[in-house]
Amino acid sequence: VQLVESGGGLVQAGGSLRLSCVVSGFTFEDFEDYAIGWFRQAPGKQREGVACISRDDETFYTDSVKGRFTIPSDNAKNTVYLQMNSLKPEDTAVYYCARGEVEAIRNCLQYEYDDWGQGTQVTVSS
Repeated sequence: VQLVESGGGLVQAGGSLRLSCVVSGFTFEDFEDYAIGWFRQAPGKQREGVACISRDDETFYTDSVKGRFTIPSDNAKNTVYLQMNSLKPEDTAVYYCARGEVEAIRNCLQYEYDDWGQGTQVTVSS
């Protein structure tokens, strides 16, 4: 299984970015118990979960991004996106997508994820 992120960059506060995560070696829609999660890690900070989506398009967002980020997907393309609006400087981080087995989407960011992408840098200037 391989996950490849893209779409990061430099944006001013209040702006938007859309990250993409292309998953290969795994057909997302065939596996009921898997989810794709987005995580981020800022310099000097621990990695934190941002959002996740199940095969059935159930989603979960951490509180700090609710109302600003969404996680649409295109199962036919095996691609999951992270649409980030109203970006803030504190959103600056390396963003990773990952695949993991998840029993309940409401707890999806607490599970262990087995496969990770290489990350894409998002920098939000003030």
